[in-house]
Amino acid sequence: MTNKRNIPSRRFIKPSFNFLIEKKRDGGEFTQEEIRYIIDSTLDGEMPQHQLAALAMAIYFSGMSAQETADLTEEMMLSGEVIDLSHIAKPKIDKYSTGGVGDKTSLVLVPLAMASGVVVPMMCGVEHEYLISTLDKLAAVPGFKGALSNDQFSSQLARIGGAIIAQTEDLAPADAKLYELRKETGTIPSLPLITGSVLSKKLAEGSEGLVIDVKWGNGSFIKDLEQAKQLARSMTRVGRSMKRRCVALVTDMNQPLGDTVGTALEVKEAIQLLKGEGPEDMKELVLKLGMEIVRLAGVAGSTLSAKQTVQRHLTDGSALDKFKELVKAQGGDTSFIDHPEKFPQARHIRKLPAPKRGYVHTISAAMIARGVHLLGAGIEPSTAPVGNHAGHANHNHAKVDYSVGVSEIKKVGTQVKQGEPLMMIHYNDEAKLEQALEYFKNAYRLAPKRPTPPPLVVERVA
Repeated sequence: MTNKRNIPSRRFIKPSFNFLIEKKRDGGEFTQEEIRYIIDSTLDGEMPQHQLAALAMAIYFSGMSAQETADLTEEMMLSGEVIDLSHIAKPKIDKYSTGGVGDKTSLVLVPLAMASGVVVPMMCGVEHEYLISTLDKLAAVPGFKGALSNDQFSSQLARIGGAIIAQTEDLAPADAKLYELRKETGTIPSLPLITGSVLSKKLAEGSEGLVIDVKWGNGSFIKDLEQAKQLARSMTRVGRSMKRRCVALVTDMNQPLGDTVGTALEVKEAIQLLKGEGPEDMKELVLKLGMEIVRLAGVAGSTLSAKQTVQRHLTDGSALDKFKELVKAQGGDTSFIDHPEKFPQARHIRKLPAPKRGYVHTISAAMIARGVHLLGAGIEPSTAPVGNHAGHANHNHAKVDYSVGVSEIKKVGTQVKQGEPLMMIHYNDEAKLEQALEYFKNAYRLAPKRPTPPPLVVERVA
């Protein structure tokens, strides 16, 4: 356990919650004592919800300085358990993504990093509304368990070098309370609050370094490129101030990643990628993030040797072996990894025909995600247990249809003839298809001129 930094012995006079709200509303800067008091009062429920809501909104509008954000992150991290992985000698680096449609990078990167000699302690929090989390995808593998205790997590890391589990409730509990409130008060997009939320959890799980994938675009909750760059800077800066190595890449989420969106479909695509095959954009993203991980870990020195390390493990089968090892360690049936055709297949597959000829100009990734959700791949928000994300990988198994989704997605810049498929829709239920089709049809914009596809990696912030 990490000890709290000592606050100077002069007595801290507790301010009124009113005073704190007004101070932030008028653009004032909180001291470390005040931030600790806010987090403590959030945790023990002493600050009434309406005042906490007002405070979150004041922070949303007035922002926080780098020092305040670092103090907030540290106090939230220390609000619960901090896992100590110092008994593991290998470098411990995790990867965090702000979430994207069709983003199955974690499924490939974790075993890839493990194969390269890096330990990956990955805990997954709750995803933004319509995104399907890494754990929901892994749940398509029969028997796979996402809920482990901190001790099981720590011993699996020591044994095989990686784990992908649901965030346990005793990590950064102040964040869980604040997150629920932010969802209800329109304050999710606040950069200091996102920074504090993500880093407090990621650093409490014991990682020494963090590679962050900040998505921007119509399929991300960050629609604005400038904001994405600011978030990348905020997170790397706070990570460094907490003595952790941090690198962020700002990457494009203006169209789905890879060729598939769903659960089993995405796991199958990840298996392809682990064989060195699969779609180009996913390959590029895995390569770029993988290189950052091995460099942060100190496993590879130069950019070139990092690239060679990552490419070697992707093509020689060692990353695929690590994926099987991880699935097996968490109770999953590895025969599905060896024989992906065993995954459930949808009863019907139909094409989404192009309404006219032209080039794919834009794709709304968010609409595709919502459509796939409607087909039955997601958990309906109404049935998800409120406030309890620990069992989040295991709730309502019956509710998720692992076979549905979309595949063979035509990407931005592709030329299509009229009637040619823009993508293939895998579905089981006609009524659900009707609803989803509205989203799928509206997701595509075709135009006569070829557009320039946006670059996948916009900026690197270190």
